[in-house]
Amino acid sequence: MVMQKALLIYPEYPVTFWSFKYALKFIHRKAAFPPLGLLTVASMLPSDWELKLVDLNIKPLTDEQIGWADYVLISAMNIQRESTTLVIERCKKLEKKIIAGGPLFTSESSEFDQVDYLVLNEAELTLPRFLADLENGSPNHIYMTTEFADLTVTPVPKWSLINMSKYATMNLQYSRGCPYDCEFCDITLLYGRKVRTKNSDQLVHELEALHEAGWRNEIFFVDDNFIGNKTKLKNEIIPSITRWQSDFKLPHTFNTQVSIEIADDPDLMHLMTDAGFDQVFIGIESPNEGSLKECNKVKNVNRDMLSSIATKQRAGLEVAGGFIVGFDNDPSSIFNTQERFIQRSGIVTAMVGLLTALPDTKLFHRLNRENRILKHSSGDNMDFTMNFIPKMTSEELIRGYQKLLMTIYSPKTYYERVKTFLKQYRQVKRRQKPLSFFYLLAFIKSIIYIGLWSKSRVQYWKLFFWTLFNRPRLFKNSITFSIFGFHFRKTLNLNLRRLGSVQV
Repeated sequence: MVMQKALLIYPEYPVTFWSFKYALKFIHRKAAFPPLGLLTVASMLPSDWELKLVDLNIKPLTDEQIGWADYVLISAMNIQRESTTLVIERCKKLEKKIIAGGPLFTSESSEFDQVDYLVLNEAELTLPRFLADLENGSPNHIYMTTEFADLTVTPVPKWSLINMSKYATMNLQYSRGCPYDCEFCDITLLYGRKVRTKNSDQLVHELEALHEAGWRNEIFFVDDNFIGNKTKLKNEIIPSITRWQSDFKLPHTFNTQVSIEIADDPDLMHLMTDAGFDQVFIGIESPNEGSLKECNKVKNVNRDMLSSIATKQRAGLEVAGGFIVGFDNDPSSIFNTQERFIQRSGIVTAMVGLLTALPDTKLFHRLNRENRILKHSSGDNMDFTMNFIPKMTSEELIRGYQKLLMTIYSPKTYYERVKTFLKQYRQVKRRQKPLSFFYLLAFIKSIIYIGLWSKSRVQYWKLFFWTLFNRPRLFKNSITFSIFGFHFRKTLNLNLRRLGSVQV
């Protein structure tokens, strides 16, 4: 194949709770995570291709960069649709061939006929077919597969394409697929219910590649359910990570996503914290049993979820939680119930979203049969809009949701929740990194922007001194949560201004 110039483009995320845009400014970072999918695809391209990557979350895209390329490769998720559309328009105007893949294009391929080549599903399977046809001069418009890739052949991401200093956290993937099948979720649709994993040597090699590239901070395992194969995790993967960590005077810290039943396995939690894991995200969804049964969230049903959360936090795993309102079985009291649950749980990073029907999910098909679908999902389930007709009136749902967010992110309520967490959390003793220049800078900025200038300054200083006198080892956590709260309120107020509503 003739050497080609390929420009890899990652579209911009809108400002959302998950973007952490306002928090990142405190540590002089541009984005939370690098585009792992594109970096992995870059390693699958012919070795003689010349590659450049532009992450629009880091810097703007120029016409000169587009003009340089023979091909433009785009990967995106649903929430990046608006930016993706603009990128495609610019590339077509400059008459560039576009190759696109990733969740957005895979789930809505019919919406992107203007893209020259759609390489969908898992790139390990479809990209080689496309490249072979391209070399032969006869590429097709679309490449799809119903099969799932063997992850042991997945290459190490090409980290040399990015400037790591622009990101808060690096990421890697150990597994794909989830054994559960929640009605609203598209993970099993994209990656299947059989959990496929990399092997321990491969995973350590990827960790080593990050370390050799100069990364010394937190690493996020992007798996949708890291504990999907507990036996392999306990017997092979976690011990290998622990051995790798033992080579360093100052080990890395990790976070990931798990299902709630990890609380039932103290040995697994101990292994994870011993290896360096200190945060987990859990899809809690709802404290209402009827709503959990409706969406097939089976592991959360008939469980004391508050006790399960407390167990994890006492074990040294800080819990971030995802919550949803808008289920058919949600009563009108759901907003107050969610608020009480979140406060009692001590989950500081509590992300509450409106239920959304993602393309081709079981939820989408059920609502479509009931003639309740209104429009495409934006991918942002916290933007005060619905893409289907709920059982509760839309007005009541949006009003209740708005009040719920304003309550849990209001300074008084938010800082009370931080204190609940700090009382409950038992930090695992491990060698701590010295405070970096960027953390010290963030600390000083928190004093100025939150402690002196914000509406939450009284709560900030109360927590500041309470932590110093009662949980001094968690002082860094306390300041971090204060900065997170600043971001959550700024983001919420941005959305409230669009509605013309009172701000928190």
